[in-house]
Amino acid sequence: MKNSTIYVTTPIYYVNDIPHIGHAYTTIIADTMARYYRLKGHETFFLTGTDEHGQKIAEAAKSRKREPQKYADEISHKFKSLWDEFDISYDKFIRTTDSSHKRGVQKAFKTMFDKGDIYKGMYEGYYCISCETFFTQTQLMDHEDCPDCGKPTKLVEEESYFFKLSKYQERLLTWYNNDENCILPKGKKNEIINFVKDGLHDLSITRTSFDWGVKLPKDMNNQKHVMYVWLDALMNYITALGYGEDEKEMSFWPATMHLVGKDILRFHSIYWPAFLMSLELPLPKQIAAHGWWTRNGEKMSKSKGNVVDPKDIADAYGLENFRYFMLREVPFGQDGDFSQKSLIDRINSDLGNEFGNLLNRIIGMSKKYNNGNITSLHVKELHVKELNEVEVILKNVEDRLKMLQTNRYLEDLWRVLTIANGAITTHEPWVKIKNNNKNEALAVVGLVANILARVTILVSPIMPKTATIIATTLGFEIDTKSYIKFIEKKELLSDFTIKETPPLFPRIEKEVLATPEPTPKPCSSEDKKESIITIDQFFETSLKIGTVLDAQEIKKSSTLLKLKVDIGEKQTRQIVAGIKKYYTPEDLINTQVCIVANLKPINIMGILSEGMLLTAKDKKGLSLIRPENSRKNGMPIG
Repeated sequence: MKNSTIYVTTPIYYVNDIPHIGHAYTTIIADTMARYYRLKGHETFFLTGTDEHGQKIAEAAKSRKREPQKYADEISHKFKSLWDEFDISYDKFIRTTDSSHKRGVQKAFKTMFDKGDIYKGMYEGYYCISCETFFTQTQLMDHEDCPDCGKPTKLVEEESYFFKLSKYQERLLTWYNNDENCILPKGKKNEIINFVKDGLHDLSITRTSFDWGVKLPKDMNNQKHVMYVWLDALMNYITALGYGEDEKEMSFWPATMHLVGKDILRFHSIYWPAFLMSLELPLPKQIAAHGWWTRNGEKMSKSKGNVVDPKDIADAYGLENFRYFMLREVPFGQDGDFSQKSLIDRINSDLGNEFGNLLNRIIGMSKKYNNGNITSLHVKELHVKELNEVEVILKNVEDRLKMLQTNRYLEDLWRVLTIANGAITTHEPWVKIKNNNKNEALAVVGLVANILARVTILVSPIMPKTATIIATTLGFEIDTKSYIKFIEKKELLSDFTIKETPPLFPRIEKEVLATPEPTPKPCSSEDKKESIITIDQFFETSLKIGTVLDAQEIKKSSTLLKLKVDIGEKQTRQIVAGIKKYYTPEDLINTQVCIVANLKPINIMGILSEGMLLTAKDKKGLSLIRPENSRKNGMPIG
């Protein structure tokens, strides 16, 4: 019986900036799943690419004095080059500027229009250029700001074509309810269900205020319109398979798994299935949203100089070590924190001490006891207990991978390695050799070699090159035949002579990369002129003295404290401050500080912050700006 087809996708990455760790995380997960399904013998299609249209791209290109196409070419090339360097096993790299993609999008638009699901009208609403999203006034923060990114929106009034999203509200809810795993993680699915239950409005899907996008089909005689970037982008999942052209690859549809970041889940789990319903195409089997990455407990940003470049990390610590860390460190769907210390701990402990060292022990014992020859003879009769323990763990381990529980998948594989390492300690083959029980000693070596072989096959989608080295050392190849033989049929290795292999995971004693400091932006003479303010502008900032009533550590952060500050007139402010490295909560309680009291409140790591402390920092460290003597809370500064 022929295995079913598999279709795995990443989102197509927006070319407003270069690849970062979040892009790498999504792509590594998708690559792992594609490799896993190929290992099992499935015909697999893996898609990635870049999203290159929209007002944000047009403006980014203009700010760099570039044509949009040339700017998109440059950034798209950086994504493709990085994935090639990372040996990402994609089958197609799609670009929304591809002519075949544009034709497929135009066909989809015309199909939905002819069906009556698209109509022309006038649109008035608030548009966030950064998110490429429309909002109603009731959705805005402070009457003007985007509820997703906090940036100002722009009131737009123009002719537009609309998609009847509201028509598909009940069908969407039925899909969510009938398919338990259509959206992962399940907590995110509940958020989507609640959003849809609140009511869907028809979606404006064209713009006339800019022209960097896919035009409407020529036979509609309305070339002043370009398609909404999300309609254009989402269609890539079917245009990549030939939709609107020869459709030779459409046999891979529906998608087995769409992998996305949690910030774009709404577009993929509401707009996309509604478009597919209109086109009368099957819905994807699974849409899975992962969390974001911070660095050392702080949100990454260019201004802080703490953005993680995945190429720098892979070059410094090894690509496969980086892949392992990303998939082991954080449960899928939750936010993860990157630090060099955590990565080094994983390399030295998990990979070096447990995985690589087991191979070294097998090589050493086989050379010493039997001239490097390893046999599986007597393994089944002498080690029933260990083999059964392995089977219990491996029985359901692959279900974890299919549900994207990559951290638990790897935890289970490492539990199997613990059985192998424990068997050596328990059975002491060196004692058996000393007591002339050579067959029993060789059976121990054969046992752990077979356990390592099975783990190596199952870890190969995550660490393909490392797994290939170990498999070659153990005398077999990693392919579908080996998967069937050792994983499905549970057969043992044929007798072989082990090969010498250098240590795979040399110990790392200290951080390889320097922790970056923010790089100040060079000031031109024009910048300096712009930085001069009037006395009236200065007094627009409200600076006050306050007393710290309470201070607490934010456990998930290495830098942040949460403070409760009395600023007089029976007012208290909650302030999140990045001073944990310099002050303890005990240092601050009942002391006075100076704060900016009229800052717009923001959320930092999900915690409301209603002001900012005044500090000074140099090479010697950070110091709070404080009043020389005790002053009344709320006393203005200036």
